[in-house]
Amino acid sequence: MKFTSLPMPDEKGYFGEYGGQIILPELSSVMNEIAEAYLEISQTKPFNKELGDLYQHYVGRPSPIFYAKRLTAKMGGAKIFLKREDLNHTGAHKINHCLGEVLLAKHMGKTKVLAETGAGQHGVALATVCALLDIDCEIHMGEVDIKKEYPNVMKMKVLGCNLVSVSRGTKTLKDAVDSAFEEYLKDPVNYFYAIGSVVGPHPFPMMVRDFQKVVGEEARQQFLYIQGKLPDVVAACVGGGSNSIGLFTAFLDDESVRIVGVEPAGKGLDTDEHAATLTKGRKGSIHGYKCYNLQDDEGNPLPVYSIASGLDYPGVGPQHCMLKDLGRVEYTSIDDDACIDAFMALSRTEGIIPALESAHAVAYAMQEAKKMSRDESILINLSGRGDKDLDFVVSKLNL
Repeated sequence: MKFTSLPMPDEKGYFGEYGGQIILPELSSVMNEIAEAYLEISQTKPFNKELGDLYQHYVGRPSPIFYAKRLTAKMGGAKIFLKREDLNHTGAHKINHCLGEVLLAKHMGKTKVLAETGAGQHGVALATVCALLDIDCEIHMGEVDIKKEYPNVMKMKVLGCNLVSVSRGTKTLKDAVDSAFEEYLKDPVNYFYAIGSVVGPHPFPMMVRDFQKVVGEEARQQFLYIQGKLPDVVAACVGGGSNSIGLFTAFLDDESVRIVGVEPAGKGLDTDEHAATLTKGRKGSIHGYKCYNLQDDEGNPLPVYSIASGLDYPGVGPQHCMLKDLGRVEYTSIDDDACIDAFMALSRTEGIIPALESAHAVAYAMQEAKKMSRDESILINLSGRGDKDLDFVVSKLNL
């Protein structure tokens, strides 16, 4: 099966049975306007030239691939390679789609950009781009995450965005999404909701994927140049799923490459404190689209948990759901303890401090490498750097 030839999504925004627009009719017309504007502008040379120039001269693309030689030796198996999205301006992959979304908002004449953020990386990236492109920015963030991700909170304030603290519910990412969306509904004609992952109603899962697929396109070309062959395994952490789908897309048709998404098992899959949506979830709808999600018996989203604020979301991107059902991507999970161990291992073997989100993928690579031969290789997407997590990790480990 050639996955790149599949309609992903179809004209109604569905990836198989997932995705779509499960929203009010009046909001659907706004979403369709965004989709039409995106499909039109994304085919023009001026838009792609401006975006490409910003990727190169502002973000610092292409991000390099690094062979983690000492970590590989420590594990004693397959070679571990890192796609260094942590080296991007603002420290993560989020800047890739933020540039695309804000350029689109400006093209459409919008007056304000709204968004949610969990770990703060999407918020920082969006505030950065809004400062660059001169448009008002409002970020909604849960109180728990504000306390946990203090460095990113300060960056957002310095960059000039209006930061809204969300105190409802679990005071984390899901509640920040609800709050931001309510604000958006006050004036969807003039506001632009810059969704921070491959989730939400159509066209956002498609748009964010398209802006993030530069990660995989670069990585595939770079790996072939460095190693003369493709990696045996590519892996990335999965919350909403933007960094992972960005890496995976370029490898979908390469049958020799195993593709693995790594979800947060939190305090254990046998507890209620995890966010392993594809591992433990059921089909349903959330935030305007259909996907696997963690829900109660009435179909309401469950409270979720992850040590990584950017992964504690009860839903997941619809394309991931489709790829799970088709069997092209494997989804596994890593718990908090293994995540922290990987965070410290990469820091002390390679001098690279990863985001806790990315450390889930590092932990998977550390476990999997031991099962593989020295001639084999694993490429993981190091989606962000760990500056934002240092205070939390230091206090947790009493360093």
